[in-house]
Amino acid sequence: MIYQPRILIIDDEPLMRISITDALVAEGYQVLGVESGREGIDFISKDNYDIIITDLKLPEVDGIEILKTALKQSPKAKVIMITAYGSVDTAVEAMKQGAYDYITKPFSMDELLIVVRHLIEFRRLEYENTMLREKIDEKYAFEGIIGNSSKMEEVLEKVKIIADSASTVLITGESGTGKELIANAIHYHSARRDNSFIKVSCAALPETLLEAELFGYEKGAFTGALKQKKGRFELANNGTLFLDEIGEISPAIQVKLLRVLQERQFERLGGTETLSVDVRIICATQRDLKKEVKNGMFREDLYYRLNVVPIHIPPLRERQEDILLIANNFIKKFSAQNNKHIEGISPEAKDMLINYPFPGNVRELEHAIERAVILGNDNYIQPKDLPDDIHKFYDDSTTLSAMVAYAEPLSKAIDHFEREYIIKALEESKGNKTAAAEKLGISRKTLWEKCKGHGLEKTAKVESH
Repeated sequence: MIYQPRILIIDDEPLMRISITDALVAEGYQVLGVESGREGIDFISKDNYDIIITDLKLPEVDGIEILKTALKQSPKAKVIMITAYGSVDTAVEAMKQGAYDYITKPFSMDELLIVVRHLIEFRRLEYENTMLREKIDEKYAFEGIIGNSSKMEEVLEKVKIIADSASTVLITGESGTGKELIANAIHYHSARRDNSFIKVSCAALPETLLEAELFGYEKGAFTGALKQKKGRFELANNGTLFLDEIGEISPAIQVKLLRVLQERQFERLGGTETLSVDVRIICATQRDLKKEVKNGMFREDLYYRLNVVPIHIPPLRERQEDILLIANNFIKKFSAQNNKHIEGISPEAKDMLINYPFPGNVRELEHAIERAVILGNDNYIQPKDLPDDIHKFYDDSTTLSAMVAYAEPLSKAIDHFEREYIIKALEESKGNKTAAAEKLGISRKTLWEKCKGHGLEKTAKVESH
C-alpha cells in the first residue's frame, strides 16, 4: 500500500490558507484547508491527519485548544503552529505541551516546506516499519494457525503469554497438527524475534550426524571433517532452537542435551573448548514422552527439563468447527497459486469434510483442498473433487456407517480407522516401512510401533540397508 500523507490547515486568513494549500498540493500531498478552529476540531475528531498546521491566534477556538484536541483524538499527528512575532512565548509553551514546531510570521513558503518534508519523511519511515512488522507477524507468527474453536483459542492465548519468556517449551500433538507453526509463533512473538531461529528435525538424521549438527565439530574430528563447523546450538546463540521430533533422539544425545539445558555449555565434537550459549529451546513430538520415560526409552530428568511449558495441539477431529474455516483459507491460497476461481465448498462436500476424522490432521486437509482446487471445474468444490481416502472412508462398510451401527466407542473407531489407514499405506508402498511412514507423515520408528500395536508386523517387509 502506498503511503499518502494527509495535512489539515487551519487559518482564518484566506490568502494565507490558500497559499499554504497550493504549495503543499504542488508537493503531492492530500490537503484540506478550513477557516475556523471549531471547524478544524470537528475534522480532527472525525478523521486522521499526519500533520496539522494551525494559526495560534484564531477566533473562538485558538491553536492551543486545537493542539489539546489533536493530542487526545489523533496522537500520531504532528502539530505545527503559525504565530506572530509577539506570540512566540505562547508558541514555545505550545511546544512544551506537545506541538512539533512553530513558524513565525512572516515566513517564506520554503521554510514551511522544509519542516513539512522532514516530518513527512519521518512519518513515511514510521509507516513502512509498521507495515513491515505486520508482514513479519503475518508470515512468521500465526501463518497457518487458523481456528476459532475453544481449544485452539486456549493454545494461541498460551503462546501469547509465554512467547516472551526464556522458558523451554514442549509442543505435543499428532503428526500434521501444526507443531512447527506454533514454534514459529512463539519465536516471532518473543524478544528474540530479530535473532536466529534454527530448526532441526531429530528424526531425519542418524545419531552421529545429529550430534555433529547440534554441537558442531573441529577439523579432523572424524573422517570427512575437513574444516571446523559450528553446530546448531552455536548458530542459534541469542535466538531460538527448535528441535522437532525430540522423542526420536538416542540416549547418548539425550545426555548431551541435558547438559546444555542445565549449564548452557557444550564442546564441539573433537574439541576441548567449552562454549557457552544463550538459546531458547522449543521442542516438539508426537510421542507420549511420559510413556517413553516409564518404558525406559527417554530420560526422566531430561523430560522434566523440556516440559517446563507444555503446549498440546488438539487433533483436527477434536475441533470440527475449525475444519471449514481452515479449508476456506486453503482454497484462497491454492486458487491464487493456480489461477483458479473457487468460491467455496458445496454443502455435500462440506458434510464429507466435517465428518471425516483426518488422521493426517491439517496437513491432510491442506493436501485434500489443494487437489480439489486443481482438479475441480466448478465454482464450488464438489464431493468428486475430494481425495479417494475420504471417499473410501464413507464407502467402506467397516468404517463410519458400520461403527455407528454397532455403536462402537470413539476410541475403538479411531483405532480401527488408523489400522485400516496404515494397511492402505503399506499396501501402496508394497510393504516398505520407510515409504509408508513418509506417506503417513510419521517417523519409521513410530510406524513400526503402531504396526506392532495393531498386529501388523508381518505386513511390513524387512528392509535391507
